[in-house]
Amino acid sequence: MLRRILLGVSRSPQIKKAVSAMPVSSGIVARFVAGETTPEAVLATEKLVSNGLHVTLDHLGEDVTDLAQATATADAYLELLRALAEAGLTANAEVSVKLSAVGQALPGDGEKIALENARTICHAARNAGTTVTLDMEDHTTTDSTLSILRELRQDFPETGAVLQAYLHRTEGDCRDLATTGSRVRLCKGAYKEPESVAYQDKRAVDKAYVRAMKILMNGEGYPMIASHDPRLIAIAGSLADRAGRERGSYEYQMLYGIRPEEQLRLSRDGQTVRVYIPYGEDWYGYLVRRLAERPANLQFFARSLISKK
Repeated sequence: MLRRILLGVSRSPQIKKAVSAMPVSSGIVARFVAGETTPEAVLATEKLVSNGLHVTLDHLGEDVTDLAQATATADAYLELLRALAEAGLTANAEVSVKLSAVGQALPGDGEKIALENARTICHAARNAGTTVTLDMEDHTTTDSTLSILRELRQDFPETGAVLQAYLHRTEGDCRDLATTGSRVRLCKGAYKEPESVAYQDKRAVDKAYVRAMKILMNGEGYPMIASHDPRLIAIAGSLADRAGRERGSYEYQMLYGIRPEEQLRLSRDGQTVRVYIPYGEDWYGYLVRRLAERPANLQFFARSLISKK
């Protein structure tokens, strides 16, 4: 119930204003968000890469309904890619892009605008020596996102996809995308979705996640297992072994600020581990979804409210 409430308010401008005004906000945000600027994002990337980790960076923002803002977001990615290249980080750092942040939700030609902005980012990423992964958002955008992915992969086959295990359709999408060279990030899903399209029970979501992992691990693509759940991480390792996968033919992904010790442990064990780093001024929706995903995150937030002035 608490998770549903938090997800329901994640897009509330009134609550966003109140949270943003709290003196504690900057401290809480720093736990899960690398900063608001490109230099801060690059600095966080350097620290993680120096510890043997890989990174994917997300310039925060979604549901953009203004063309100028969509263009500004695309430009922010170009700036980020230039900065990563100049810092010599693109061998270990890529970028993640939400299509709604680059125009997907614009009326009329939104999908076309998002495609062209994403194409520009993919071109810049290739020139910088790295890749792009298209983030997945709520279920109403899934078909559009996968359509844009197919278009991009004609010229940029290295473009990564994201699938959300809690959607009923995801096993079929996994089969479609488990092809040679296809990079697929599998996550549970962090949006409030209706029962008609998504599993609601945690156990059902976990089971769906395992079924999707089996498909990806036995496919020809490159699975990216996005989970902080120790049990699911262990199952992923077992499935990889059963499928005869060598280390380096798949990877684990975790969010910035969540289970950093486990990130390092897996990396020291020879696994490829990629940390999802969000940055930018539009951090509110992202933060609320992180709080909703794990009770421990909410407890951390509550303790900070009490302990900080």
